[in-house]
Amino acid sequence: MSELLVKWEALRKQDAEIDAVFGFLKKGDEQDATYKHLEFGTAGMRGLLGPGSNRMNKYVVRRATRGFAKYLLEYGDKSRKMAVAIAYDNRHFSREFALDTARYLASFNIESYIFSSLRATPELSFSVREQHCVGGIMITASHNPREYNGYKVYDETGCQLVPDKIAKVIAYIDEIEDELTLSYQLTSEQETYVHLVDQELDQKYTDRVKAISYQKVASPGKLKVVFTPQHGTAYPLLATLLEEKGYDLYLVEEQCSPDPDFSHTESPNPEEHKAYTKAIELAKKVDADLILSTDPDADRMGVVVKHHHDYVFVTGNQGGSILQEYIYSALKEHHEMPEHPVMFNTVVTSDLGEVIARDYGVDCEKTLTGFKYIGNKIDGYDQTKSKQFVFGYEESYGYLLKPFVRDKDAFQACSILAEAAAYYQQSQKTLIDVLNDLYAKYGTYLETQVSLTLTGESGVSKIQAILNGFRANQPTKLGDIKVVASEDFLSGVHQGEERWTLDFPRENVLKYFLEDGSWVAIRPSGTEPKCKFYFCIKAESEAACTAKFNRINAEIQQRIA
Repeated sequence: MSELLVKWEALRKQDAEIDAVFGFLKKGDEQDATYKHLEFGTAGMRGLLGPGSNRMNKYVVRRATRGFAKYLLEYGDKSRKMAVAIAYDNRHFSREFALDTARYLASFNIESYIFSSLRATPELSFSVREQHCVGGIMITASHNPREYNGYKVYDETGCQLVPDKIAKVIAYIDEIEDELTLSYQLTSEQETYVHLVDQELDQKYTDRVKAISYQKVASPGKLKVVFTPQHGTAYPLLATLLEEKGYDLYLVEEQCSPDPDFSHTESPNPEEHKAYTKAIELAKKVDADLILSTDPDADRMGVVVKHHHDYVFVTGNQGGSILQEYIYSALKEHHEMPEHPVMFNTVVTSDLGEVIARDYGVDCEKTLTGFKYIGNKIDGYDQTKSKQFVFGYEESYGYLLKPFVRDKDAFQACSILAEAAAYYQQSQKTLIDVLNDLYAKYGTYLETQVSLTLTGESGVSKIQAILNGFRANQPTKLGDIKVVASEDFLSGVHQGEERWTLDFPRENVLKYFLEDGSWVAIRPSGTEPKCKFYFCIKAESEAACTAKFNRINAEIQQRIA
């Protein structure tokens, strides 16, 4: 056992939670569990469960909570009550972390409003605003495997903290070298600072989601929908909402239980095709028109559509394009398009969404990856009123339609995607027909992603070496297509025929624009040990897009081998 783990081993007899997290420590990982503090980055904190400073456990969570508490006491909105909304998902120790967080906040005289059972991330964002809290905390590892958990923090608008705010939190976190020194004792008054909240907020949130509609559907019951929450937080609220909307709903019942081991799904990640195995089996059995899946904390939506006799997977980019076409066409038809509409997506999101938006007179503004940037943009225009938000999305299956939530919201997305499917069904169209119509009008796009998983200390170094390698040896061609411009978001420079400074926060992202209108972007994941390669390929047909992608990807893989 690592020398640094000895003091954690000593806690096992007196702390049942620490004894339990030792069960997640794999043989040979002792050094990795202790060689650094688990990073609290721009997306909060996410990591493997286990003992040690580089694992998710009660004391590491407490260290983060101390930093957030100190930040709120100094920088929190003094016009709001000093209270934090807290929610958690189905993962191992999520409830324990949430309850300890609430009690630790009380030791700083900060009240908390915590759900008594698991709730979705978008409802947490909503509850921050609804309860006029100064901040929020969500205990979740999103779509990561069962061995993970995480911790996200929100400001008073219900938006995840942006980098300049996170930097202040991190400064307070870094004051503590040894998280095992953090303990607390509550006074009798502080014991009253933890409040449980439940059904009233559920009703307010789902009422707001149900109120969103763009077109009237004569017979929603004709649309057969299979839904799976992947053992997570969307059940039962989202299932009930879809039923109340009138759709013919079928549940993947084995995946409705809040199982932290995800026992009945091959993956809780709706970006992975294997996550839909049971859903497709059920869809074929009942002849369903649409499959909807949410990740464990229900901020992401995955979609599979029956098209002719096949079940076709819809990517996050494609879902965003379909939703935009449906929403904008409805707003235009009913003369409800705002005077200065704006939608937000990211620098690694497909160009097709921007093309659709501009054709409808909707301005498009790009952000770095992370919905916090979109939420922050929404808040900015909420203050100035110079533009009106109509849609926001990321390629990673995250969508937002109405800004009473300031994070990705699978409840909103599932509700309106089903409405769109039912609406187009009236004209004997599937959502794939809608997508093909978009390709016929604007050109064919292939949007895909390749991830390289590199774990541990050596993995961090390898990912950095990959990015540095591209910077040191800039490609002039990719797949025999000329690179006409590049953007380095770390140095903040666009380099092409002209050179200019990028108006974005500094992050380790590279993007290469090709002569044919395609592009490739590279970035390390903010939440997983991965180097991600994003592709937006444009060509005259799907086959031509695939061939072009294969050439470009093969060259990139050769460069990093």
